[in-house]
Amino acid sequence: MQEQFRTPICLDESILSARHARYAIEMKACRIINIKAGRVGGLSQALEVHDICRANGIPVWCGGMLETGVGRASNLALASLPGFILPGDISASDRYYQRDITTERFILNPDSTITVPAGAGLGITIDKLAIADYSLTEMRLK
Repeated sequence: MQEQFRTPICLDESILSARHARYAIEMKACRIINIKAGRVGGLSQALEVHDICRANGIPVWCGGMLETGVGRASNLALASLPGFILPGDISASDRYYQRDITTERFILNPDSTITVPAGAGLGITIDKLAIADYSLTEMRLK
C-alpha cells in the first residue's frame, strides 16, 4: 500500500521486533517506523531496530508518554540516537506526576525539547523515599 501513496506510512504497533522491522522494510510497507523500547523487548532490541532502519534510510521516532522517570530517561537515551530525526511523544514528567520515582524532573525546555540526562547509565537517581511511599508491600530476603 505504501507504494500507492506519497504520504509516508508509519508502522507502530505492528513492529514487535527487529525482525518485524526488517520484514516491513523489505516489503516496502512503510517509510517511517515508531520504536517503543518496551514493545520491542528493551533497549538493546530498540537499538537493533534503530540500526536496521538507519541502514535502510528509514527515519524513526520514539514512542512513549506515561513512563516514570526511569522509562522517560530510557526513551530520551534512545531518542538521542542519530536515526531519530522525527519528533517523539516523550513529554515532560510533571504533566503526569506530581512526584516521580527519580530525583530528576523532566521538563520541557523553551524550544519544546527535553534535556537528555548526562550521568552514568540512564543518568538518573532513584528516589528511594518515593519508592517506599508508593510501595504497598515489601519483600525482605533472608
